[in-house]
Amino acid sequence: MPTSFSRSAASVTALGTAALLALSACGDDADGELDTLNIDFATYNPLSLVILEHGWLEEELEEIGTDVQWIQSHGSNQANEYLRADELHVGSTAGSAALLNRSVGADTHTFYVESQPEWSALVTSEDSDIESVEDLEGASVAATLATDPFFFLARSLDEAGLSLDDIEVQALQHADGRQALENGDVDAWAGLDPIMGDAELGGAELFSREVDFNTYSTVNATGDFLENHPEVAQTVVNVYEQARQWAEENPQETAEILAEYASIDLDVAELVIADRVNFDISPVPGEDLRAALEPVGPFFVETGDVDSEEQVDEALEELFWPEYAEAAEATDAEGTDDAAEQAEIQEDEDA
Repeated sequence: MPTSFSRSAASVTALGTAALLALSACGDDADGELDTLNIDFATYNPLSLVILEHGWLEEELEEIGTDVQWIQSHGSNQANEYLRADELHVGSTAGSAALLNRSVGADTHTFYVESQPEWSALVTSEDSDIESVEDLEGASVAATLATDPFFFLARSLDEAGLSLDDIEVQALQHADGRQALENGDVDAWAGLDPIMGDAELGGAELFSREVDFNTYSTVNATGDFLENHPEVAQTVVNVYEQARQWAEENPQETAEILAEYASIDLDVAELVIADRVNFDISPVPGEDLRAALEPVGPFFVETGDVDSEEQVDEALEELFWPEYAEAAEATDAEGTDDAAEQAEIQEDEDA
């Protein structure tokens, strides 16, 4: 069941799918305004946690009469499911997962780039004989299907002259994959931070790392939301930009927030924020993101998730919705962005 968080309730509550659908159905009033924004938070999207922690989105949207309902996504595949079911207006995924969702017919678009992470690698136990991707032939590997770690695995195998047919894939959610590795139920795991960082500091071995096989961390939304609620969409992007600037200036506090929400030790969160996440990027979905996504498309067809390369190519042409991020970036460059000013005020208050 999706986990939802309302700051007004000050607690985390598990809601059934029917309840979330009801929230979505009553989100718009008769005038087309958005009563409630359903947006996700995810431990693999640190900026979402910064925004949630500070309550910035609630503050901004209160002025236009829109409430905020936070729903936790435990993986890109889950965020995609919520977006397709209209349980989310805005959801966090890897770039590869966003492209896959669009390729299978979802009316979703990437409208903000959150960071450039190295959040995935191939992991095994410290006493394992596996030292390279070639050693995976005939092995069992845990991976969360339709996520960056899964496509990282597929690309790594391909580069080593192997394919997914040469291994036994155990389809498990990220945390369950880590547990399966520790229990000895699988030989390796396609890991995802911050869970992977926790496993690494606990002794697990990252035996295959390749930054370029990680696609960007993206924020996506339904076409209906982006088209019909531009004021809310722009506010979401502006607040994300506020969080990005704050995170760059406050890495230690960002790590503390990640540790709290992910229930991990602070040294794990510090590893993730300091060494594996780059916030110093353009937030606009454009050529950098396209270059990261183009090599992934063929694996959608290989795995049977998408019928043809043509579908993927068409989806890539339709995926990006850059206008809101371009507006936020241009405003930041002029030095007049309210979000940036609010970030400075918040920093002073925290000090």
